[in-house]
Amino acid sequence: MVSANREMVVYCFDTLVAHYNGEEVPPPAFDEGQHPLFVTWKKVVNGYEPRLRGCIGTLAPRGIVNGFKDYALTSALRDHRFPPIQAKELPLLQCTVSILANYENATNYLDWEVGKHGIIIEFTDPDYNTKRSATYLPEVAAQEGWTVIEAIDSLMKKAGYNGAINDSVRNRIRLTRYQSTLFTMHYSDYVNYVKTTRGVAPSVVGLKAH
Repeated sequence: MVSANREMVVYCFDTLVAHYNGEEVPPPAFDEGQHPLFVTWKKVVNGYEPRLRGCIGTLAPRGIVNGFKDYALTSALRDHRFPPIQAKELPLLQCTVSILANYENATNYLDWEVGKHGIIIEFTDPDYNTKRSATYLPEVAAQEGWTVIEAIDSLMKKAGYNGAINDSVRNRIRLTRYQSTLFTMHYSDYVNYVKTTRGVAPSVVGLKAH
């Protein structure tokens, strides 16, 4: 299996920098493959815990070169939960790429481990008789300090369910668990990497050098 690596994060940063500069993205330094993937942007301010700025991906396999290119921009600019990331935020960003694997059907909504599994839930909203679904990547529940049930309840709300949550509602859930590899890099590390490998630091039009 292909694991998430530094070059994939570099490519995501390259994609965002090229977008702001109106330039072509440099070619990736990793091989093509077909995998489900996610790109997560967080903003690090004044030493506080990094705050989410965008996270979008696909649970179905797709070509990872175009996949990372597309989702680097989609998660940065078109995650409806947040305003688009601006060029001036680049020095504060960290990027995480995730490659998903080992999809398994769980026996029920409790059949997964915090910190080990990502989860996909699908259920029918009893109030509107509409199908709802959502996912959390494996690191989310652990980072939030949630129990299994707290994570499930939060994910049901993320899926758009606004009703009361109890065992009878939770038992409607069809849960798929999965695992992932991930790689995280801060913008400053990206700049140093590019300096070392290409001999020149990345720069963005209108952004002061850091």
